[in-house]
Amino acid sequence: MPSLTHEKELRLQGFTLIAGVDEVGRGPLAGPVCAAAAILPLKFRHKVLNDSKQLTENQREDIYEELTANKHIVWSCELVEVDVIDRINILQASRLAMRRAVAGLKVKADAALIDGLPVPDFPVPQRSIIQGDSISFSIAAASVIAKVTRDRLMRQLAVEYPVYGFDQHKGYGTPKHLAALRQHGPCPLHRRSFSPVAQLTLNLDA
Repeated sequence: MPSLTHEKELRLQGFTLIAGVDEVGRGPLAGPVCAAAAILPLKFRHKVLNDSKQLTENQREDIYEELTANKHIVWSCELVEVDVIDRINILQASRLAMRRAVAGLKVKADAALIDGLPVPDFPVPQRSIIQGDSISFSIAAASVIAKVTRDRLMRQLAVEYPVYGFDQHKGYGTPKHLAALRQHGPCPLHRRSFSPVAQLTLNLDA
């Protein structure tokens, strides 16, 4: 289970407000990439919070409501849209989303704990943690906020583009999604720089 061990270590180094940062949506063929940042109270505890991938959808929804309603938690969530992903590539778009999430906090963070690898040109001092969303409560909180935000958006977009089933697969390259792409071609939500989209025999400019 996650803990506040890394947050406590950074506080011992003189940092006070430490944001956990995580992104979701790097792999899908459609939709934006999303990143969140969360600063938790010093004595934060939670019996269920973990890496968002380890939780059920209902658990994520419940924890999201709990986290975002807590006046002692400072959080921010940012999207980077498909046109930017196609222009600068998904890695750079993910990093941009994480920078924006930290910059969007209403209270400036002193440092950040980032899931995965270091992010260049980050606005505050950072410590990167591989699989950090299962180690740090702050990163786990960010992962849930980002995941729920993006999933809710993809369910909304499924109403606008019903033939693709975005509400079911959230833009990932499932067999059903690929079949819909072959039948209908891409919509404005599809990442045309991604090879499963670009390599289909489709009129990508339609």
